[in-house]
Amino acid sequence: MDLLGPVESPKLNWANTGKNVGRTQWSYIIHATAIENPKRRRREGRRVGCEAARSKMVNGSGVMARRVVIDARHHMLGRLASIIAKELLSGQRVVVVRCEEIALSGGLVRQKMKFLRFLRKRMNTKPSHGPIHFRAPAKIFWRTLRGMIPHKTKRGAAALARLKVYEGVPPPYDKLKRMVVPDALKVLRLQKGHKYCLLGQLSKEVGWNHYDTIKELEERRKEKSKVAYERRKQLARLRTKAEKAADEKLGSHLDILAAVKY
Repeated sequence: MDLLGPVESPKLNWANTGKNVGRTQWSYIIHATAIENPKRRRREGRRVGCEAARSKMVNGSGVMARRVVIDARHHMLGRLASIIAKELLSGQRVVVVRCEEIALSGGLVRQKMKFLRFLRKRMNTKPSHGPIHFRAPAKIFWRTLRGMIPHKTKRGAAALARLKVYEGVPPPYDKLKRMVVPDALKVLRLQKGHKYCLLGQLSKEVGWNHYDTIKELEERRKEKSKVAYERRKQLARLRTKAEKAADEKLGSHLDILAAVKY
């Protein structure tokens, strides 16, 4: 039986349909009574749902972006993770940079106490079996997001494979356009006066040893970006000046060119 196309279903429970129909009806697999086995019904429903999710465009433009680079600086951890999880399950590829600057509500002392309690959770007989306690900010964010995805299914594993997380902004993402998520920004979501801490500071307190290294690399990257930005501004000024000089030189010929140029 072709499960995706219209099929003739003589075993359909006509008394439960609530409609006065004939014995021959074209029905789709979504109707629960068209499949007798409940397990098979759930499995096929999930498969059809996955295909519908894959066909859905996430940005509303009709074309899914090849890759979205998100600058996680001063975004709330849980809100950002939940939004990205939904995009990953919809088929979008996402790259998250500057994970060390993600914000957590609550002061640093409180968050450190919570994390130390988390470190005590382990398997007595074989601690290496888990749970695994990541210290790096990117891995902490990755683990948070993994909990919002059914990562033990094929669909969830494929969604998680579409995610990349980094501390700092490594190449080639330092030259790509970076986006923010307004629904997760600290300035819009955390009430004024409430305490917060950054994920990089927390990671440094609980054993991450690369905080100073990432900070130094970020300072170098910002210096290079500043030089490149000033160069682009200078070129833009020269272009504007050249266009103005060309317009003055052409003079009356501009009216003739206006009719043919596009």
